[in-house]
Amino acid sequence: MTTAVDIGTLIVSTPGTCGGRPRIAGTRMSVQSIAIDYKAGMTPEKIAEEFPHLTLAQIYAGLAYYHANKEEIEADIAAYYQECQYWEAEYMAGNLS
Repeated sequence: MTTAVDIGTLIVSTPGTCGGRPRIAGTRMSVQSIAIDYKAGMTPEKIAEEFPHLTLAQIYAGLAYYHANKEEIEADIAAYYQECQYWEAEYMAGNLS
C-alpha cells in the first residue's frame, strides 16, 4: 500500500533559493519555469520527459499553484522576459564582455 502525499508539501518558497519564488520542494525548479513551458504548449507529460527528476504529481502541483496564483506568476514571467530583453540588448550593443 502506498502512502498518500499531502499536496500542500509539494510547493515551497524559501528566501535565498530561486529568488524566493515558489518552486517544487526538493528541487530548484520554479513554478514559473513549469508555467512557461506549459504556456508554450508543452503537456505535463512532455515537461516530465524534459525534466525526469520531476514526477507528474510535482508538475501538476506546480500547474495548480500557477492557476491558483495566476496574477502573481504572470507578473514574475513578465519580469523575467523583461530582464531577458535587457540582457539581450546589452549583449547586442557589445556592452558585455
